[in-house]
Amino acid sequence: MRLIGAWILAAGAVLASWPARAQSDPLGPLPQPAQSSAVLQPVSMQPVQTYVTRPTYAAPTGFDAYKLYLAGRARSAGIREATIQANVLGLDLNRRAIQLDQSQPGGPPNSSYIPPFAPYQRDHVTPTLIRRGQDRYASIYGNLARIQARYGVDPGILMAIYGHETSYGAVTGGFDLLEALASLAYEGRRRPMFESEFIAALRLIDMGVPRWRLKGSYAGATGYPQFMPSVVVRLRADGDGDGYADIWGSESDGLASIANYLRNAGWKPGVPWGVAARVSPTLNRAAIRSTLRAPRCERVYARHSRWLTVGQWRSIGVVPYGSSLSDQEVATLLEPDGPNGTAYLLTGNYRAILDYNCSNFYALSVGLLANAITRR
Repeated sequence: MRLIGAWILAAGAVLASWPARAQSDPLGPLPQPAQSSAVLQPVSMQPVQTYVTRPTYAAPTGFDAYKLYLAGRARSAGIREATIQANVLGLDLNRRAIQLDQSQPGGPPNSSYIPPFAPYQRDHVTPTLIRRGQDRYASIYGNLARIQARYGVDPGILMAIYGHETSYGAVTGGFDLLEALASLAYEGRRRPMFESEFIAALRLIDMGVPRWRLKGSYAGATGYPQFMPSVVVRLRADGDGDGYADIWGSESDGLASIANYLRNAGWKPGVPWGVAARVSPTLNRAAIRSTLRAPRCERVYARHSRWLTVGQWRSIGVVPYGSSLSDQEVATLLEPDGPNGTAYLLTGNYRAILDYNCSNFYALSVGLLANAITRR
């Protein structure tokens, strides 16, 4: 047994010494296994890339992109997100509104041409409009008197504006206000104004006015008074006492809103808008030319003389017909058809009508229609 054990120990020692021997063996290293001539490539551990074809995203352009901009402006103005989602992104471009706006009459900005007033007067102070106004005036006089007591505005003027704007409620316009305003803002000529009015129309929806009520002219005027949305927000009034100012469904509310607008524009109770006057052929017009520059509607106000009292006008040969204006009242002179036509002495209340619509022809025809309706 000892011999076997010694042999095993000796064999272990030999086996343990093989690697060292192989390195120093004069016969050379131990033979290595034969290698294949093929080159083995390392296996990549990177994930396999798969190429998937996706549809190309096209950013909105044109009116679609502009609607996104309007939505952003509305959010910045505090309009509710639900209102924006329901009323902005689905709008269509109204090319008819743009076409009508672009076709409005108006000469070059520096043109000195002034068309005659007489043809405009014939078209806007018609026998039919006068007769219908008289009938309506008589039928609702009690309500008009209550509105006058509250706001101080002449009922004849209220009826004349009502007649001019909507033919006494018969024609209030069928354009979708949001669509028309967004389209005119996109067209760009008066973008700041139309964008502001678009936001105001959304604000009306936030205030509880249903979208279907917001119908009006191609330029955004709405309701019986034909207010722009920003004016509706500020100045609509409750005329029938039901606690809600509905300028689309209540004639009383519409008339009260017109009166509220004129009072806000500076209407002075008990003073006529103006009166026709006889002008002396020797009047020195250069001496009465106004040197004031109006902050808006400059061409409209440029046609007015400087302010004088009616007494001063009399002293230089401008004499009003009738006695509706006191000698202490201040007035300007306007000769819409030149020196050979009818002249008018106009008070501050005429300026309030101009604030409603900044056109001398409009304001004059409103005043003359009011006189005819009330038989002045």
